[in-house]
Amino acid sequence: MTYTNAVAFGYAGYGNKPTTIPLILSVRTPFPLAEEGEESTLTTRYSFIQMTKLSNVRGRITYISSHAKQEHLYAVYETTERSYWTELARCSQQEFKKSGVEGNCIEARELIIALPESLYEQGMPDMLLKSFTDKFKEKYGVECVAALHHNKRMTNFHIHLIFSERQLLAEPVIKIATRNMFYDENGKHVRTKKEILDEAGQLRKGCKIIPKGEVYERTLFTFKDSRFKSDRFLDEVKRSYTDLINIYVKDDKQKLRVFDRNGVYLPMKKIGKNNPKAEQIRTDNQYRTMWNQAVDRALISGVPEEQILEVKQSKIGQKVKASIQKSGRNPALFKSLIMMAIYALELLISKVFKMTLEKADKVTNVFVKAEPEQTKVQAVNESVMAKSEPIPEMPKKSKLASKFLRLADIYSKLEKQNAAIYQREQQLASVEKEIAGTKGIFKGKQRNKLQEQAEQLKTQIANMKQYLSSIVQGYGYKNVKEFLTEYRASKAEYSDYQSAVVKWEQQTENKAESDSLKAKLQRKQQEAKELNRHNKHQKKYSRDVR
Repeated sequence: MTYTNAVAFGYAGYGNKPTTIPLILSVRTPFPLAEEGEESTLTTRYSFIQMTKLSNVRGRITYISSHAKQEHLYAVYETTERSYWTELARCSQQEFKKSGVEGNCIEARELIIALPESLYEQGMPDMLLKSFTDKFKEKYGVECVAALHHNKRMTNFHIHLIFSERQLLAEPVIKIATRNMFYDENGKHVRTKKEILDEAGQLRKGCKIIPKGEVYERTLFTFKDSRFKSDRFLDEVKRSYTDLINIYVKDDKQKLRVFDRNGVYLPMKKIGKNNPKAEQIRTDNQYRTMWNQAVDRALISGVPEEQILEVKQSKIGQKVKASIQKSGRNPALFKSLIMMAIYALELLISKVFKMTLEKADKVTNVFVKAEPEQTKVQAVNESVMAKSEPIPEMPKKSKLASKFLRLADIYSKLEKQNAAIYQREQQLASVEKEIAGTKGIFKGKQRNKLQEQAEQLKTQIANMKQYLSSIVQGYGYKNVKEFLTEYRASKAEYSDYQSAVVKWEQQTENKAESDSLKAKLQRKQQEAKELNRHNKHQKKYSRDVR
């Protein structure tokens, strides 16, 4: 059993502007799930699109479209002439200079679109690239240039799509000077010549004079389209291209999904190659992982998803937004907010466990030893059987209902691991309480021993939490939420199947032939075994929780 879990990223947290969408995440594990002897492979894949700002669009175009700079360049496609980008860069730089804003001028933007390897195996790179590029231009009305690549190690098949935030005007706007016009070093228009001269009366370097009758302003492009800066645009592109990719993917198991940024989990951030903030992002991802592990525990414990979302929004989302508006991005503060949110989740988890224990104390658990029910075979007159109505067909399990017993085993593993984590946490709380009460100069040795015990428990808990999340990943699910969704649906269908069987038995009580009675007996024996196993699990789970 092997699985690969590549990072997903893009949450609007500290140190990461919300301009990314989750990376392809693939978990593949063959394991028998449908029918006995039949294997199914569960695969979870997420589409990935990353958007970046370009301060040198011409240089970037040269880089992505050059065979000399790209080892595995398969196709280049452009919707307009290269001269377009030269004029676009000039226009953008002029406007940026006029604005007086500090920083780098944004000349254009770039999308990096990860593609499944199966699309590379299909061939036709030119057609594939043209399809993706034309779709963008058709939808947003801006010019594009795109290139189709593999990375050096041939592990990442992707598209670079550069697009303009402006549209070319149907007719350029040309302004003629009605008098001499004066511009300072920053390109700002001033009223008099004196304002651009030095002490010697000479024109200062960088200043210029536009004589009367000449063109002082020539506009070829519209203003930047503000929608390209919005989260809505990114979500739109993500869904649009995910749908397009899935059209080309032939195997249904390889089709991509869209990561829900508004869900209970926090996506990871990609580090990338030669990233100066690599260590900061790596630490940031560690805290995001801790939150996701806490979410898994909360879901298994029975904390409603609405409550988890409320914690995420109130403790992370809203506070992050408010802090950015007030004092900018602060990675250290983001970590502390994550930990506070995790603490809030752990309080909810602890509350659920305590309620479970209290209920268990009030109710006397009666464990019934299930034995195969002995079905009495009544003698049936053959002449009567011949005249009786046809026996209705026994209900059949749906595909999802057939998975229930196997899914129930996975669920049992999750519950057991969650209970063990809770037990360790209670031990840690007890040790920390003892440490707080161990004061005085003569108790240093005892305090050191307790602190060492506490550190060991913390390490154990961290490893146990990591294993808890990996349980479902080992069976092909991306997280606990996805597993629980299928588990609950399967449980409901299995319950419906059992009800249908009971109804069928009532209808066929006096009509069953010997073979049918034998099948009925075998089914009841199987149900007895399942009940016995369930009772043993419930008893063990209650003991583990305590």
